[in-house]
Amino acid sequence: MRRRQAGICDMAEEILRITGGQRLEGTVTVNGGKNAALAIIPAVLLCNEPCTIENLPFVRDTEALADILLALGAKVTLAGSTMTIDPRGVKSAVVPEEYARRLRASYYFVGAMLGCFGQADVSYPGGCAIGNRPIDQHIKGFEALGASVSTDHGVISARAENGLHGAEIYLDMPSVGATINIMLAATKAQGNTVIVNAGKEPHIVDLANFINAMGGSVKGAGTDVIRIRGGRPMHGCTYAIIPDQIEAGTLMIAAAATHGDVLIRGALPTHMEALTAKLLEMGARVDEGVGEDSIRVRSDGNHRHVNIKTLPYPGFPTDLQQPMSVLLSTARGTSIINETIYEMRFKHLEEIRHMGGISQINDRIAIIEGVPRLTGCAVTASDLRAGAALVIAGLMAEGVTDIYNVQYIDRGYEHLEDKLRSLGAKIERLTVD
Repeated sequence: MRRRQAGICDMAEEILRITGGQRLEGTVTVNGGKNAALAIIPAVLLCNEPCTIENLPFVRDTEALADILLALGAKVTLAGSTMTIDPRGVKSAVVPEEYARRLRASYYFVGAMLGCFGQADVSYPGGCAIGNRPIDQHIKGFEALGASVSTDHGVISARAENGLHGAEIYLDMPSVGATINIMLAATKAQGNTVIVNAGKEPHIVDLANFINAMGGSVKGAGTDVIRIRGGRPMHGCTYAIIPDQIEAGTLMIAAAATHGDVLIRGALPTHMEALTAKLLEMGARVDEGVGEDSIRVRSDGNHRHVNIKTLPYPGFPTDLQQPMSVLLSTARGTSIINETIYEMRFKHLEEIRHMGGISQINDRIAIIEGVPRLTGCAVTASDLRAGAALVIAGLMAEGVTDIYNVQYIDRGYEHLEDKLRSLGAKIERLTVD
């Protein structure tokens, strides 16, 4: 993991410099899923024994969760892509602001600590500014389980003075975060809990499998109805996280964008069906029969326009909308993107305009006119997936592209530039004044 040196505050900044126009070729392996890790790491609090998590991506967000656990009193050891967590020293149910604001997923400690200790105080989380991200469905679930919740002074405070009890909870929307948080709390509740209109994302299934590996009972994950039998005795375990769906998708798009030929190992085809369908529609070739956990993407660069509407899984992922919009910027014709999840996920298109892209934005609709080429220039990432989109733009563009705010990229991709370089990209990390 990359760590800033304590006590150093200067004007220097890391950037990614890309010399575009290089065709990506070769084989690359996807890391473990960031979103799965962000749910599974807090879940270790549900048992009182050490757990070992394998295939862990060491990115800024997982580092931030490890720091929270250390602050709470847990022991955390790292070895390669493996993290071992011993939660037996955790006595506090308070996550201070300085830790919570580092990432959105800090709010998963509310569900985990509420289940473990019957109380939780977590400052409002940080994360990327991609639009309104309310927690009303989380609170609705906690209250249905018997907790009282307040959000005064920027702190989420939950109390279950009489313990948690199972309940049937209907989510007004299939919120991924609410589904995960309710699962965490319900695992320690007495009785059975049913979550209706639950999120179906692969990392929700992975969390359910992890809870079950610790002795819990979660059934139906991956469908819109999840059933949790609470109050079961929990024990430590060793568990390997699923591959990262979004990293796999980013690499698939990068292969197509550079007219490349890339075999992506660790990409589960069933997780990528929405993206695969759009790449095929554009004219790229996607082969899923190479291996059980591999996808090969090839393209001659003759891409057609397509329309995209982001939706909860198994629909087109909002986290791949930004990288995909860059690919569409040089496709023939006019593409329309309807972003239904977050209202602020088109900020990167202003940077793409600096590179020669043509787009119009009307609320949650982006209209993208394909141009023959992009031209490299200095651009700035506004969030994690916007940063990945700008990397792809740099790979496509003529000339040199300098990407600023790379700390956003480091939140979700482990050594992305190294993987791209292994495929033939001219990309380097530099420190500039």
